[in-house]
Amino acid sequence: MLQTIINAFKVKEIRRKVYMMLLLLLVFRIGCFIPVPGIDSSTFSSLFEEGSGNDFLRLMSSITGGALAQGTLFSLGIGPYINASIIMQLLSVGIPALERLSKQGEEGRKKISAYTRYLTILLAVVQSIGIIVNFANTSGSIDAGVLEIVGGRKWIIMAFMTIVYTSGALLVMWIGERITDYGVGNGQSMIIFVGILSTAGGMLFNKAAALSSDINQIWDIIAFILVCALIFFAIVYVDLSERKVPVQYAKQIRGRKMYGGQSSSIPIRISGGGVMPLIFAFSILSFPQMISTMAAPNSGFTRFWNNYMSASATGWGAVVYTLVLCILIFAFSFFYAQMQFNPEDVSKNIQQNGGFIQGIRPGKATEAYLKKISNRITLFGAIYLSLVAFIPSVAFAWASFDLVNVFSTTGILIVVSCAMEFEKQLQAQLMMKNYKGFLK
Repeated sequence: MLQTIINAFKVKEIRRKVYMMLLLLLVFRIGCFIPVPGIDSSTFSSLFEEGSGNDFLRLMSSITGGALAQGTLFSLGIGPYINASIIMQLLSVGIPALERLSKQGEEGRKKISAYTRYLTILLAVVQSIGIIVNFANTSGSIDAGVLEIVGGRKWIIMAFMTIVYTSGALLVMWIGERITDYGVGNGQSMIIFVGILSTAGGMLFNKAAALSSDINQIWDIIAFILVCALIFFAIVYVDLSERKVPVQYAKQIRGRKMYGGQSSSIPIRISGGGVMPLIFAFSILSFPQMISTMAAPNSGFTRFWNNYMSASATGWGAVVYTLVLCILIFAFSFFYAQMQFNPEDVSKNIQQNGGFIQGIRPGKATEAYLKKISNRITLFGAIYLSLVAFIPSVAFAWASFDLVNVFSTTGILIVVSCAMEFEKQLQAQLMMKNYKGFLK
């Protein structure tokens, strides 16, 4: 990867794109430190401490690089846009009108992008209200001087904060789209990537600053780095694994020329759904917690969810949470695999192009064979995602309890996936540049 980056900086066009991407990411990080008037950031931060019960808010804060924990302009980060994109993907499968629209080429994609932006605004407003109501229930979260200016009307400050946070989320969405257009890679993924690394870097810096008072903590840092290296290696190794199904194409004579007679393969990845099944599973378990904490923080349902359906659950509650999370990961893994790889469509394309799998009849037999292979690989992929959801936390806790939250279970997959995708984009840019030079 280092060699790819060095080669990319030797090309002026790619170097300009990388600089543009870094500039836009810098703007995003600056926005993560711009405070919102009327917010007591120290009270804000106390809501994200361990044991506070706000696991969903802590996860959101880690993705935004700690912006939410400080109550700054970009507190929502890219979250509303990512959620809107996921919802539109699911609706495109379930609603025939959207499915037809997604297959209409560039015009259809533009309309779906517009719908995604509208949905982003709605989700940003709802998410802002939920977070603000949680903070408003905490005494001292709103500055007393500002509260006096508006005559004690707390709803005015809450409405102002909703507008500010929604505007911040839309600005982050715009920055992500500009990175995609003028930079390298997917802008939304790079924003999440930078946010997670910023959170990890801040925690590691605080740990290193404490070495002056306790030199023995250096062993915690070394153990943590070794565990990170091992987990990253395992994730990259599995993420690059794939099953190649060989396909043979028959020879065809058209006029005086002969076509076909070549062999190819269909790659089926173990983790074809990437991090999406994990994000779906965590979102479904975390969303009711946010709603119940907002509406009725002292209700029986809220206490039940915190004891049995949250990451902070202990005892039998942790066992129930683990089982439910694994079931959701398995369900979404198979669902997302069906979205990414449809055996029926692949079988039809092979048959229409005069191809076949050796030993398998074209048509229904090929479809059944591909479906069997896909289900087996998806099963191992779901097991892999379930292990990734829990093993990193246990390993990091063994290395150092202070550093256990540096990388979340989803964050560690996102970091690896974004780094690999960035390298692929650079390689594609380099290859395109070489082709252009050859044609000239």
